[in-house]
Amino acid sequence: MRRAYFQNNWVAALLVAPQILIIFVFFYWPTTQALYWAFTLEQPWGGGSEWVGFDNFRALLSDDRYWLSVRISVIYAACTTILAMGMALVLALFADRQLSGYKVYRIGMIWPYAIAAPAVGLAFRFIFNPAAGVASYVNQVFPGFWDPTLDGTQALTMVIVAGAWKQVAYNVIFFLAGLQAIPRSLVEAGAMDGAGFLRRVRDIQLPLLAPTFFFLLVINITDSFTDSFGIVDTMTSGGPARGTTLMVYKIYEDGFRGLDYSGAAAQSIILMLMVIALTFVQFKYIERKVHYT
Repeated sequence: MRRAYFQNNWVAALLVAPQILIIFVFFYWPTTQALYWAFTLEQPWGGGSEWVGFDNFRALLSDDRYWLSVRISVIYAACTTILAMGMALVLALFADRQLSGYKVYRIGMIWPYAIAAPAVGLAFRFIFNPAAGVASYVNQVFPGFWDPTLDGTQALTMVIVAGAWKQVAYNVIFFLAGLQAIPRSLVEAGAMDGAGFLRRVRDIQLPLLAPTFFFLLVINITDSFTDSFGIVDTMTSGGPARGTTLMVYKIYEDGFRGLDYSGAAAQSIILMLMVIALTFVQFKYIERKVHYT
């Protein structure tokens, strides 16, 4: 493959300038502002700021409501990752078998990822509505059994299901690509040796999907911590009794509703460091068990 060379460096700079500008304006500049605000006390309606050092972080780490949001976020991230990857693997295995109409199934499995998070939240809010949705049939059999407007555990459960459903389509794409990259001769050799479908999946396909598992694990955990705002906002608004107030939603509540810019900035810094630490741990320890072929 021949490389492309520019005779004039300004042409290359002109081509990459829009992307660099977008990254600077929407990523680096907000990050530096949040870092500054995290160590200062910003006035709600302007009027300057006061340097307070780590006081914002001390206040957060001593706040029980903040630790509640951390605990809920960890539960949400773990459950949505396990549920989304598990369902996606099952769907990818069936789609990979090339049954009748498998091409239609593949297209249908990919479409949900194109749906915006608020739309997903509205759809599942209706599905789990205890009075009018599908869940209302459960309450007809067991009166008062399902009511996420009063029960924080049930509310968190439906948010987890909605978040996992949205992420399934993304996982299916990569699991299906990974399965198709496995030589058919290996699977056929296992079948000729008498191995059943589940045995071939366990002993042949799953070990070869280890790199795909690792990649999706990193992506799903990161997405669960950072891209859950739309679903929570449209389904529960953080309630009931703060039972679904994830870290990313608490940043919004404190910053935009409570006008606590400094506290929200400190929370965003902690969330960023938390995601970086989780990613580091995954690459440091989990990747050691991944074998690339």
